[in-house]
Amino acid sequence: MCGIAGYVNADGKAADLGILQRMNNTIVHRGPDDEGFFVKENVGLAMRRLSIIDLAGGKQPIHSYDKKKWIVFNGEIYNYRDLRKHLLDKGFELYTNSDTEVIVNLYQLYGVDCLQRLRGMFAFAIWDDEQKSLFLARDRVGKKPLLYSYQDNGNLIFGSEFRAILSHPEASREVDYEAIDAYMSYLCVPAPQTAFKQIRKLEPGHWLIWKDGKIKTERYWKPDFSKKIRISEEEAIEETIRLLREATRLRLISEVPLGAFLSGGVDSSTVVALMAQESDTPVKTFSIGFEEQDFSELKYARIVANHVGSVHHEFIVKPDALEILPKLVDHYGEPYADSSAVPTYYVSRETRKHVTVALNGDGGDESFVGYERYIAMKIAEIYNCVPKFLRKSFIEKLVNLIPTSETRRSRLRDLKRFLKAADLPTEERYFRWVSVFDSEKKAEIYTNEFAQIVANHKACDLVKRWFSCSDGLGVIDKCLLTDQMTYLPNDLLVKVDIASMAVSLEARSPFLDHKVIEFAASLPEDIKTNGFQTKSFLKKIAARLVPRQAVYRRKMGFGVPIGKWFRNEMKGFIREILLSEKALKRGIFKPEAVTQLLTEHTEGKRDHAFQLWTLLMLELWFQRFID
Repeated sequence: MCGIAGYVNADGKAADLGILQRMNNTIVHRGPDDEGFFVKENVGLAMRRLSIIDLAGGKQPIHSYDKKKWIVFNGEIYNYRDLRKHLLDKGFELYTNSDTEVIVNLYQLYGVDCLQRLRGMFAFAIWDDEQKSLFLARDRVGKKPLLYSYQDNGNLIFGSEFRAILSHPEASREVDYEAIDAYMSYLCVPAPQTAFKQIRKLEPGHWLIWKDGKIKTERYWKPDFSKKIRISEEEAIEETIRLLREATRLRLISEVPLGAFLSGGVDSSTVVALMAQESDTPVKTFSIGFEEQDFSELKYARIVANHVGSVHHEFIVKPDALEILPKLVDHYGEPYADSSAVPTYYVSRETRKHVTVALNGDGGDESFVGYERYIAMKIAEIYNCVPKFLRKSFIEKLVNLIPTSETRRSRLRDLKRFLKAADLPTEERYFRWVSVFDSEKKAEIYTNEFAQIVANHKACDLVKRWFSCSDGLGVIDKCLLTDQMTYLPNDLLVKVDIASMAVSLEARSPFLDHKVIEFAASLPEDIKTNGFQTKSFLKKIAARLVPRQAVYRRKMGFGVPIGKWFRNEMKGFIREILLSEKALKRGIFKPEAVTQLLTEHTEGKRDHAFQLWTLLMLELWFQRFID
C-alpha cells in the first residue's frame, strides 16, 4: 500500500527530482516506510511505501523483465501469486516476490488487457520507455484514488492526493463552481470532476494513456445487471458464502499484523465471522463507540466478537470536532461533507496502534439492497399505480394533517418525505432522496450571481446518466447500479481510503471483490429482496454465521451527533465560520438564508444538521486551499 505521484513533460523538458520530492513529501502518511523515484529525461515517477507484502524486496519503482517499463503502484493484488506463476511459466525472470512486479510484467505481456487479470485494489502508473507513453489505471470499483491534471501544453501531472498535484508548479487552484454545485447535492464532488477546474479524477474501472502530449481514457469494467441467472435462493446463499469466503481468505495475505473493523452491523459481522473461520489464530477486532447511545453499536459488536472468539478492542471517544476538522479538510483536499468521516478517522487511528491492515464490510449495502431508499423506490412504483386523485386528495392530505417533529426523525416524518417525491420521474425521485440540497433548496440559498454561474449545470444528470444505462432493469437494480457507479466510489470509498491512509492503515473490503459484485448483479431482484425488507438476502447469510440478535435489527449507520454539536459546543464556531466576512464575500450563498438555517437549527425549530455540515466543510476548504 502506497501513495504515488509523478509527471511527464510534453516538450521533452527534463523532469526535476526536486519537484518530485515535494510532491512525494505531501503523501508521506500513505507510505511512511520508504520512498522511491524514477527520473529519466522528461518523465518522473515517485512513491511512498507502506510495506505489506515482500517487505525486503518490494522497493519501488520496479522495472519489467526487459527493463523498459517502470511502475509505481498503490494497492494490493490478491491473486498475484497465481499471476506470478503464470509469468514464470511464460519464461519471465522476476527479481522480487512482490505484486508490483507482477503488474508491470503483465502489462508488458498483455498491454491494457492486463487489467482483466488483476483481482484487487489498485492505482498505478507505468512508464513505457519504448513507446514513450505513460499508462495510468484504477481498480474496478475505485478503492484506490488517482487524480491527474492535463495541461494545455500537453504535460500530465498525477498523484494519489490533491496536495501532491498542487505541489507541482504548473498545477492550478482555479475553482470549478459546477463541481461545487454538485457537491451541494451529493456531499462530495463526483468523478471525474474535482473542485479544481484543471484536476480530474480517473474514474473507477478506467485507464488513461498519455503519448506525444495527448491523452486517451477508456472504461474497462462495469457490473452487468442485465444477465440474470436461474438459481434457487439456497443455491444463491451457498454461492455467495463461497465467494465471500474466497474474497476474505485472499485479503488475509499479509506480512504485517492484520485485524478487522467490527461495527456490529451485518456486513462487518459477516466478514469477521468468515475471517475467524479462515484464520489459524484469533482475529483482532476493533470497534468504536460514543457517549451518545443513539450512535453506538458496541453492544452488537461485543455479541459478534464473543461468538467468533476474537481479540476484541473497544474505543469510547468523544469526538473533538474542532480538533479533527482541520485534519480532515487537509487530507480530503476538496469539499467533502460525509460526517461519518469523523468516526472513520478515529477508529482508524486507534486500530493503527495495533495492526497495519484492517478488513471491513464496505460494499455490502450497494450489492445486497442495504438502504431503505431502495425499498422506498420499489414502494413508490406501486404507489404511483394508485389513481392520482386518491393520492393527492385523500392519502397525502390526510398524512400531512398529522403533526411531526421537525427535529427528530420518525417513520411519519419519513413518510411525508416519501410522499413529497413519490410521483416524480424515477431518476428525479431518487436524486431528491440522495440530495442534501435539491434544486428547491439551492434556489433558496444561492445568490442570483452564483445561480447564474451554475445555471447550465444539472446535478441530477449524474443520476439520470446511470438510470438511463439500466433500461430493462427493475427499479432496485437501477438503484444498485447507480450507487455502485456514484455513491460508493465518490463518497464511501473516498471516506475510508483518506481516513485510514491518513494514519497509515490499509483497509481491505471483501464485499468489493469484483467477483462478489458481479455475482450479486446476476441475481434476480426477488432473491435480493424479500418483500419490503432491506438486505433480507444478506441477513440470511449473516444469520448462519453470527447470532440472530446482531442481524435482525434496524440499520443504525455510522455517524456522529452533528445536530447536537451545532446546538451546543460548536454553536459559536459554525456561526463564526459561515457568517464570516470571508464567507459572505464569496458571493455563493445569501447571508439571510444561511442565517435562517443557523437560527432555526440552533433554536431547535428544525433539523438542518446535514445542510450546515455541508456549508461548513465547504467554507473550511475554501479557507485552507483557496484563500
